Parts: sequence; C-alpha cells; structure tokens
Amino acid sequence: MRVLSYREAIREALYEELARDQNVVLLGQDIGRYGGCFKVTSGLLEAFGPHQVIESPVSEEALVAVGVGSAMVGMRPVVEVMYGDFSTLASDPLINHAAKLHFMSGGALKVPLVYRTPMGGGTGAAAQHTQNLESLFTNIPGLKIVWPATPKDAKGLLKSAIRDPNPVIFLEHKGYDLEGEVPQEEYVTPLGVAEVKKEGHDISVISYGHAVFTALEAADLLEKEGISVEVVDLRSLKPLDTPALRASVKKTGRALVLHEAPLFGGFGGEIVAQIVEDAEIFSHLKGRIRRLGGLEMPTPFNKELESSMVPSVAKVAQTLRSAVKESSYTGKDHR
Repeated sequence: MRVLSYREAIREALYEELARDQNVVLLGQDIGRYGGCFKVTSGLLEAFGPHQVIESPVSEEALVAVGVGSAMVGMRPVVEVMYGDFSTLASDPLINHAAKLHFMSGGALKVPLVYRTPMGGGTGAAAQHTQNLESLFTNIPGLKIVWPATPKDAKGLLKSAIRDPNPVIFLEHKGYDLEGEVPQEEYVTPLGVAEVKKEGHDISVISYGHAVFTALEAADLLEKEGISVEVVDLRSLKPLDTPALRASVKKTGRALVLHEAPLFGGFGGEIVAQIVEDAEIFSHLKGRIRRLGGLEMPTPFNKELESSMVPSVAKVAQTLRSAVKESSYTGKDHR
C-alpha cells in the first residue's frame, strides 16, 4: 500500500470529491494561490478554477454563513478556517443556523456543510492558536464531529463528511507531515465507527486525534514490560461508537480515557459516562476508570512549555502501569 502524508491524504480527498461532484466547492482564506495556511489545498485552484475553489475575505463568521447559505440551496461547501481557535468567530452560523435549520424547517432544508479546521498544538503558536475546542461543539444537537488521527482515516472520513447531508465539523491535528498507508482504490470511512488501532487485554485506552499516537507509543513501551494495552481510536465524537468502546472495556476490565483538551469539562467525561452507565460493563470493571487531559491554563508561546501542556508518553505509560497494578474490583459489592 502506498504512503501519503496527512496533508496529502486530505488534499486527495478534496480533489476526488471536487472532480466527482461540481456542487462541491471549497471556501476559505488563502486557499487558492497560497494553498491554505497548512498547504492542504495547494494546486486545487489550478485544477478546478475559481468557481469551485473560492477565496474569502478575512471574516470567519461571513465565510461560514456563506457556506451555510450555499448548502441550503444545493451546494456542498467545504469551508476551511485556518485555525480551530477561530471557531469562536464562526460559532453563530454553525450553532444557530447550520445545526438547527433541518429541524426548524420540518425537514425541508438540509445543510450539507463541512467545516474543516486544525485543532491543538505542535506549532508553537501560543494561546490563541493552540486550543482544543471540540467540546464546544459536542453539546450541540445537529452537528456531527469527527477527528481522524491517521492519513487513511483523514481521507476516508472527509469523503464521507462531504457526502453526508448534515453539517460536519471536521477537525484535523497539526501533524500534517505525518505519514501512513492510504489505499489507492476508492474508499470511504463511515462516520460514527471507532477502530481498535492496537489489540490488548489488560487495559483499554480510548482516545482520538493526535493523542492516539501518544497512546500507541505508551502501549509499545508497556508491551516490553508484559502489559498488554488496547488502543481504541474513536475517530468520530458525534455520532459516538458507544458499543465499540464498551466492548473494549468489557474485554479488558480497565480503561484510560485520553485527550489533549483540558481535563475539566472535556469530552472524556462523556466517554466515561457512556461506559459506566451500562450496568453490565460496570460489573466487569477491575478498577476505576482513569482520565488524562491537558492542563487547565492557556497555552504558553514557548514550545517546551507548550509540550508540557498535554499528556506525555511517559505520563500515559505511568498512569497505565498504576491502573493495571490497582487492586481488582469486581463492582459487585456496592456497600
């Protein structure tokens, strides 16, 4: 199987969907001749012209509002906002219009909008360009939220998102140079289906986005110590593949929920709730479910300080060791 970068996989998905359907249009700042802030759309203007690759003024609210309006009349806009932090500026058309119009119109209107934006750190771009804001959207009925970790998933999920009749928030981590195997043939990855990235039997790590790779590195370290870690990549936050994460935890009896967003109020709390609210799963637990997330503070400009904001491989590995060594708990005695 050929190898593509995360950037190339996303670009290829956009290219294929632009060629497949002339109603697919790209909207965004600097996405044409400049090729996008992270060079994802490089070459697409030359290939498809200004009618499908449309440069926008510097106004996230206006840009997304145009996307919502064009989706309502039959287009399939893919809107790029260069940093996920700027989603706060685009929140009104996303939350108050895109998410609600199908319901408010009694099903007469659809909004097949894809909102692409990179989230998280890794660039040393400080507090206003390094946030993880996924939880701002997971509480909004009507929005789907996906966050692929690998190039293969990025391509397959983006193609599914573009073809979906609903608004999809498509989050990308900033490891655009990350490489991975991507099939040559046509494929789509369905929304709402998690994937076990590594099989294990002692403890499950449930994660998404760039934190999946932190989990995999920690799992490799612990494998040398005789601890078998299963890594589950959610891929989609909404819809959430609850059966898959419950099946993994039922199998291992232990779980660590991992993400880079601040722990308090993070999406990890919902994952834990989805697990423990199932009485059968609760009876299979051998210990308490753990959570790891980012620190509760704005991200510093200094890259070394930035890297300390999110859970490290060493921290994840130590938490997993502690969880596995924890005394067995069957969940049967509730006194």
